[in-house]
Amino acid sequence: MSAQTYYTTQALHAALPPFAPVVPTAVLPYIAAILLLSTFVLGFYFSTLPKDTIPARETAVASTASLLAGFGVVALFCSVGVYV
Repeated sequence: MSAQTYYTTQALHAALPPFAPVVPTAVLPYIAAILLLSTFVLGFYFSTLPKDTIPARETAVASTASLLAGFGVVALFCSVGVYV
């Protein structure tokens, strides 16, 4: 890497605007709480579902709860400063 390329890259880096997240960090604890609470509600609902021969409804509820839990845990980690 030549010195000219290094200085060009350094100047470009200095000229770029700072990173700004799409979702404000002050909102992350509330998002985490809503998503994780929804996960627990769906988990309770999943445990009370009657057993079907074709588990389409069970699969939909479990998949939704899993997605909400995944995003809720990421939001929770980010709200306490562990940026994953």
